[in-house]
Amino acid sequence: MPNSNFSEESFYFLHIDTVCRSPAVTCPADISVIDAARLMKEQNIAGLVVVEDEAPIGILSVRDLRDLIATSDGNLAGYNVSDIMHVGVISVRRQSYVFEAIFKMARNNIHRLAVINDAHQLVGIVNATDLLSQQTRSPLYLNQEMEAADSIEELRDINGRILDMVRSAMSAGADTRSLVQLIAHFNEGFTQRIITLIENLEGISLPAKAAYLALGSEGRGEQTLRTDQDSAMVYADDITPAELDMCARFADRLVDALEFVGIPRCPGNTMASNPQWRHSLTEWLQILEQWISVPKGENMVNFGMFQDFRTIHGDESLERALHKFIYASTQRTKLFFPCVAKNIIRFPAPLGMFGRIKVEHGRKNRGKVDLKKAGIFAITEGASLLALEKNIDRGTTWNKLEMLEQLGVLSTEDSETIRDAFTSLVNLRLQLQLSDLAAGKTPGNAVDPQRLTEKSRNQLREALRGVNRFLRIINNHYQLNFIPD
Repeated sequence: MPNSNFSEESFYFLHIDTVCRSPAVTCPADISVIDAARLMKEQNIAGLVVVEDEAPIGILSVRDLRDLIATSDGNLAGYNVSDIMHVGVISVRRQSYVFEAIFKMARNNIHRLAVINDAHQLVGIVNATDLLSQQTRSPLYLNQEMEAADSIEELRDINGRILDMVRSAMSAGADTRSLVQLIAHFNEGFTQRIITLIENLEGISLPAKAAYLALGSEGRGEQTLRTDQDSAMVYADDITPAELDMCARFADRLVDALEFVGIPRCPGNTMASNPQWRHSLTEWLQILEQWISVPKGENMVNFGMFQDFRTIHGDESLERALHKFIYASTQRTKLFFPCVAKNIIRFPAPLGMFGRIKVEHGRKNRGKVDLKKAGIFAITEGASLLALEKNIDRGTTWNKLEMLEQLGVLSTEDSETIRDAFTSLVNLRLQLQLSDLAAGKTPGNAVDPQRLTEKSRNQLREALRGVNRFLRIINNHYQLNFIPD
């Protein structure tokens, strides 16, 4: 691990390939365990990455050799690495961030990761000791503290320090996209830890044939600060009445616990604790068919809330079944895409002639611009709609825009403009929420353009132009001018 002069916060946002051990010490699967042991002794290491065509396929550790010695009666000559290695390697891409590696190690209870390039070839190894040795205070310790928390009360205390971590990271120059991704990782980590605690301490668990789903920004993995809970649940058709009761108990307790640690309930009650958002697979398919086949009014609102769902805990095969059905159903419903697109473009970004930023005149946000309504909603929903058309059902809005560019749906220039607009709006929203929390207010979405610096005001203006550009693209893509109202 090279010495680093980076601050802890900056280090958190370094790419893995700047801190990993490279090259990794490797061996093929067909060498003898004796030769492998000699290589480990020569290199003074406790493990080897087993490779095939430069791609990692397994791990051989000192423990594997020890277990073999204990069970083989000393007859080691007939064993190759392939006979005792652990098949499969948990890896991280070289352009991933340090914080992603730390979370992946914690989730999988491992101490090292293979670092791979885009061709899935091994380029190095990163281990927990290397990463954790760089930290001396809370930002990098937060995940360890969260994983070690013995009670939900402890998690509530840790949650309060995440704001300090976000402020520090912003001060250190962390880019908006990676910071939002970091917050999403922490939010999911809190949910996972709560699930473990209520199971271990209270005996409340989710049945094997069920899945707890995150919706909205959490489903996309792009939360800012503590947004409202948006969740749902799906379970197998053959679930028993007792297991159905377990689903309800699990949902109720998890929603309560999340609220306790500081994640507010959804004001619209779009949560797994609400029976309307908790159904069997077949029931969900029937509901989705109705939303998709009649894409108007409340159906579009409900589908928009549900669309970016992701399994946080439970049986992921149920999620895959839902995604498969949604894609097939939307493809055979010709009116679906233009109807949803028409709803998205109904509200252009608030930009007047000569680039004047138009503010709201109602009582609630008088003199302000609601960043979510002004553009964040249009970009997230528009990207999700275009992505669904191409069977892209995962990823952040940034990810989807990049994939749409790769598929030729968006030009490189358009994709960059829209991504920049989204980044600016999310950054302003994050700054606003931090400011609100520092003032003891509930974090909101409305910003007063007159209170922004000239630079920030110009960034907002350019972002709104980018939003309107995206709306024009959506309008042209679905030929909405030829569809009667």
